[in-house]
Amino acid sequence: MPESSKILLVDDEVAHLKTLERLFTKEGHEVLTAESGEAALDIIRAERVHLVITDLKMGEVDGMDLLKLVQTLQPQAEVILMTAFGTVERAVRGMKAGAYDFVSKPIKRATILKAARQALERQALVAENRKLKAKLADLTNDRNIVGQSPAFRDALDLVRQVATSDATVMLTGESGTGKELFARMIYELSERADEPFVAVNCAALPESILESELFGYEEGAFTGANGRKIGRFEAADGGTLFLDEIGELTPQVQVKLLRVLQEGEFERLGSNQPIRVDVRIVAATHKDLEEEMEAGNFREDLYYRLNVVNIEIPPLRHRLEDVPLLAEHFLGKYRKKNKREISGLSREALDALSNYKWPGNVRELENVIERAVVLDKDGLIDVDDVPDHIVSYEGESRHITIPLGTPLDEIEQRVLHETLKMTGGDKKLAAKLLDISTRTIYRKL
Repeated sequence: MPESSKILLVDDEVAHLKTLERLFTKEGHEVLTAESGEAALDIIRAERVHLVITDLKMGEVDGMDLLKLVQTLQPQAEVILMTAFGTVERAVRGMKAGAYDFVSKPIKRATILKAARQALERQALVAENRKLKAKLADLTNDRNIVGQSPAFRDALDLVRQVATSDATVMLTGESGTGKELFARMIYELSERADEPFVAVNCAALPESILESELFGYEEGAFTGANGRKIGRFEAADGGTLFLDEIGELTPQVQVKLLRVLQEGEFERLGSNQPIRVDVRIVAATHKDLEEEMEAGNFREDLYYRLNVVNIEIPPLRHRLEDVPLLAEHFLGKYRKKNKREISGLSREALDALSNYKWPGNVRELENVIERAVVLDKDGLIDVDDVPDHIVSYEGESRHITIPLGTPLDEIEQRVLHETLKMTGGDKKLAAKLLDISTRTIYRKL
C-alpha cells in the first residue's frame, strides 16, 4: 500500500472497529476511527484523509450519507463500503454513486487489505494527475502555450502523459507551431526538471561544427582545437537534450547519434575513450521523415529510435478558434514589454486575424501583434494596425447560410461537408470540431 496514507474507519460495532484499527496500524498507516456517521463527519471536517472505510448500515448518518458528505467535503478521498448480508444491493448503488468498492461482512483480512491498497493507489494516481495538470496550467500560463481547441488540447494531454516517463519524444509540426516550447514543457514536467535542458538547432550549424558541438573534442583534434571542449551530450548528462530540426542531420552525424541512442555512449573528436551519458532525447522536425527515409536522406533505424512517442502540434489554421486567445495573450505580453497603454483589440481586427490562414503559424501571429502594439496610435488595436495582406485575405468562410425549412438531413450533410472542406479532408479533426466520432463521419458520408 502507498506509504503515509491516512485512513478513516467508521463502524458502530466497536469490536469490529478495533480489529480493523489494529490491522491497518500494523500495515503502517495513520488510522482515525469513528463509532458513528456523525463522529466521522466531524473528523472529515477537521482532518484530510486519503481513504474512508465505512459500514453501510449505521444510525442517523449511514454509509450512503457519509459517501455523499465525503464527495462534497473531500472529493479527493476514496470510499469503501462494508456491507452485511442483505445490503449488497445498496452497496452496489453506492458504487454507482461514486464509492470505490464494497466488501462483505464478515471481513476477510486479505480482502479488505487488497481493496484498501487498490483504492489508495487510485487516490495517489488521481492526486498526481491533478498535480501535473496544475503544473501544466502554470507552465502554459507562463509561456506562449495558449489554446482550447480539441487538437491543441490533445497535444497537451500527450505531453502530460509522456513527460514523467523517460521515453524519447518526436515533436512534429510546421515551423512556428511552438515545438521548442513543447519540448521545454516535457522537460519541466519530467523527473529530470532539476537537471540541465540543452537545446541544439541542427539546421543552424554546418556538419563539421555540429559534430563537435554534440560530442565535444580533445585538444588538437583539428586545426583550431586549442583545448578540450565538452559537447552538448555531456552538458545534458542526467537531463534532457532537445534536437531541433533533426531532419537536417547529415548521414555521418546520423550514424553517431544512432550509436549514442543504442549504446548510451560516444567519443569526443580526437579521442577513442568512450563516455557514457544518461540523457533523455526530445527531437523535433517540420519535415516528413518517412518521406525522407524513402528518399534515402534519413536512416530508418534512427527514425524508429527517435519516434518512440510522436506528438503532432497542429498548425494554427487548424485551430483558428484559438487565434483570439493567442492575440490577447501576445497583446498583454508586448503591451507590458513596450510599456504601452492599449485597451485591447477591436472586433474587426479579431475577425481579420481569425479569418487568415497563418502560414507562419503562432510565430507569425506573435510578430503581427508585436508590430501592432509598437505602431498603434490610439490605444486600440484596429484593422488599421493589422498588415494589409491579412485584412484583405479572402479565405474560406467559417459560416454557412441555411434557409429556413431546409430538411435536417440536408443541414447535417452540408455542415459535415463544409467542415471537412475547412479541415482539408481531415476526418479526425472534423470529428473533434463537430463533437462526434470519426466512425460517425464515415457512416454519414
